[in-house]
Amino acid sequence: MMYEDMKMKVEHVIDKGEVIEEYISDDQQHQAFNKWTKSFSRMDHPTVIQIMSYEQVILDKSKDTDISGQLMPNLIYVSREKSKTSPHHFKAGALNVLLRVSAVMTNAPIILTQDCDMYSNDPQTPLRILCYFSDPALKSNLAFIQFPQRFHGLNRDDIYASEYKRLFKINSMGFDGLKGPNYVGSGCFFRRRALLGGPSTPVPPEIPELGPDHVVRKPIISQEILSLAHRVAGCNYENQTGWGSQSGFRYGSLVEDFYTGYRLQCEGWKSLFCNPERAAFLGDVPITLFDVLSQCKRWCIGFFEVAFSKYNTLIFGSQSMGVLMSLAYSHYALWPIWCIPVTFYSFLPQLALLNQVSIFPKITEPWFFLYVFLFLGAYGQDFLDFVLDGGTVRKWWNAQRMWMIRGLSCYLFSSIEYLLKSVGISTHGFSLTSKVVDDEQSKRYGQGIFEFGVPSPLFVPLTVAAIINLFSFLLVLTQFFSGKNTEGLCLQMILTGSIVLNCLPVYGAIGLRNDAGKMPTQITIISTFVSVALYYASSLCL
Repeated sequence: MMYEDMKMKVEHVIDKGEVIEEYISDDQQHQAFNKWTKSFSRMDHPTVIQIMSYEQVILDKSKDTDISGQLMPNLIYVSREKSKTSPHHFKAGALNVLLRVSAVMTNAPIILTQDCDMYSNDPQTPLRILCYFSDPALKSNLAFIQFPQRFHGLNRDDIYASEYKRLFKINSMGFDGLKGPNYVGSGCFFRRRALLGGPSTPVPPEIPELGPDHVVRKPIISQEILSLAHRVAGCNYENQTGWGSQSGFRYGSLVEDFYTGYRLQCEGWKSLFCNPERAAFLGDVPITLFDVLSQCKRWCIGFFEVAFSKYNTLIFGSQSMGVLMSLAYSHYALWPIWCIPVTFYSFLPQLALLNQVSIFPKITEPWFFLYVFLFLGAYGQDFLDFVLDGGTVRKWWNAQRMWMIRGLSCYLFSSIEYLLKSVGISTHGFSLTSKVVDDEQSKRYGQGIFEFGVPSPLFVPLTVAAIINLFSFLLVLTQFFSGKNTEGLCLQMILTGSIVLNCLPVYGAIGLRNDAGKMPTQITIISTFVSVALYYASSLCL
């Protein structure tokens, strides 16, 4: 009831363009809403910290109760100050403001970070984590407890591999056998002390109120507390301090979660992976291919920012955490370079096939069996890991398809974008992943139909690969049935055929669909021209 009441008021305010007087019930709310002036914008506005009452679904535990009369917890709205002249460091900057404001108001020793689309699915979760944080054998150097990200609303076969089973679960269990899993941005409980220096090298804060041992003795609604909270939420507060470098959530990468978890473990902290049968938290997934790839591209740029920083995972990581943890983190920090083998294997054997050139061993040669062994061994192990963790054959196949698609799109484009940025040619910004549900898109996603409706350059290499692989496969198949000798082209045919199978959604989007999710015409035209150009270029070279 409280939520629906707030929702109605918010929608009315959006329609009217102003907050009408009847929605403002006391002087505190007047003070808050008076800050919304004509110059107020998303990127330039003062700090807003408000402890509101029932009407805004923002709660004060000193007076708000539930239907049984039990006091509700504090729920405080915080909008940090932003200025066009000051960097705000995206999500990491917002988390650090919340870290300081909460220290001033309550200084609770345990902090939960949660994405806005995630919600609690098990009320026993806090009790579970307190068991670990209270364990004398663990608590001296336990920084955080990470739960796997799990999602509701996935379609039956998870066509975009949004579950990220390896990232959020399988590999996290491997990390847990060393110094613990990485922080993945949501569903994670932190010890406040861990964000203020290493276990044996604490970083003293600028003011005692931010220290982990400070006891708040004044009510959160007192003027002194609110004034200090506004001060620490100011956009210039972090100037000449260690916030973002020595304490708090770390700056320097678009994947602040990965970077922060990595830096904490380099400082000597450990983490713990908690994976109960009942999901602790559930969240939404993007339901269009463009949103999935855009999210992954942002991650990959952030990974490169870590890999090529002074805290790089191979050298600094191995010195701080040991070789095994260093390699585990490097697996993700260098994730985007998968674009190199994926791009080569998607184009080079197929262009050679079109020109009747064999680049792999013949069936009669011993090296042929090595290729087969490596192929079957790698895919067999991946399949076994996936299925033993509860995955299905179809979900596994879709995960393989998305691995290829990511290699030809977000891995490739993130590598190019980072390279251009490094030489000063291009810059990037932080873009949020859309979780807005469109009815038609949601219907197609539920039916397992790929969504290509956005004319994005991300789709061009994928479409070019689909066209070249299809024509090369059909050409050699025709020659095979006509009796021509294709013995030396066997491995190339198998590789090309597997890519053609993976590209079936692309072919459907190009020629068989009329809905809004089909491949944009301009992408098809550009990809066709590029495919023809690559064919003629390969003919000249081969």
